Amino acid sequence: MGCIESVKHEILLKNASFQECRDFVRAHFKEHYIVAPGYRIFEKPVIGIPPILIAVEGDDVIFPYTKPCYGTFLLRATDRDEAYRLKSGVNA
Repeated sequence: MGCIESVKHEILLKNASFQECRDFVRAHFKEHYIVAPGYRIFEKPVIGIPPILIAVEGDDVIFPYTKPCYGTFLLRATDRDEAYRLKSGVNA
């Protein structure tokens, strides 16, 4: 994947801080995982201030994504393989 725009997604938060993304994930999703900066999701490294929380709800993956010059967004994308990879702790 060359760009996050090629992944069908929903924007949950726009122009958010890393703290706002963490707080939203904790408040709205039961299943979440802490990942280190650089963790790759949809083949793109996650940028952020630790702890970075990524949630899984069914086949949906909820994650912060920073677009240079545009800010940080909290996105929801459906992808069974990414959800499984996150749950299994694999960072390939």
